[in-house]
Amino acid sequence: MWKKAEEKLLKDKYVGPLVNKWGHCAIKPRIHTDYFQGLVGEIIGQQLSGKVAGVIYKRLKLKIRGILTVNKILFLPDDELRNCGMAWSKVRAIKDLTLKIKEKKLHIRKLNELSDEIVEKELTNVKGIGPWTAQMFLMFTLGRADIFPTNDLGIKKGFEKVTGKKWDKIKSVKFAEKQWKPYRTVASWYLWRSLEKI
Repeated sequence: MWKKAEEKLLKDKYVGPLVNKWGHCAIKPRIHTDYFQGLVGEIIGQQLSGKVAGVIYKRLKLKIRGILTVNKILFLPDDELRNCGMAWSKVRAIKDLTLKIKEKKLHIRKLNELSDEIVEKELTNVKGIGPWTAQMFLMFTLGRADIFPTNDLGIKKGFEKVTGKKWDKIKSVKFAEKQWKPYRTVASWYLWRSLEKI
């Protein structure tokens, strides 16, 4: 699905070698999935390794006994959420997300119809969801093509490694816009890959 992005990035002296090395970008939008479950997973995963986040998410699903729904989370005592292994801040964030959906302050099923900026604004109105989590949702759930998560440590490290330039938030954002727009999501995926070993 990223054919045009990869064709453009192949011509880029910084990302082009990574496209050749790593092949096709593996990001696949999940626009017909349950966004609520996805966002709960994103909240749990904040500042944790994928492995640890996966264990906590699995415990939560076992406690819920199946699919996570707004009503199931709403009626689960806070202590029960906490006992899955998550910090209190994440318990509060998940409960706030749940309440905003229940009270129709967040129309979660319509997020894929909104612009990147509006999606980020809607999600960051939830306590505990910041720009990073909103951007991960835009990239990996909605599959938006032109997101550049400047608060991500991997992006910072990958950018410096690939470009040889010192990370400066303002200058780096301008550089990424000039070099990789309108496919900064795909460029970001290759920046992350640059930190891995085959």
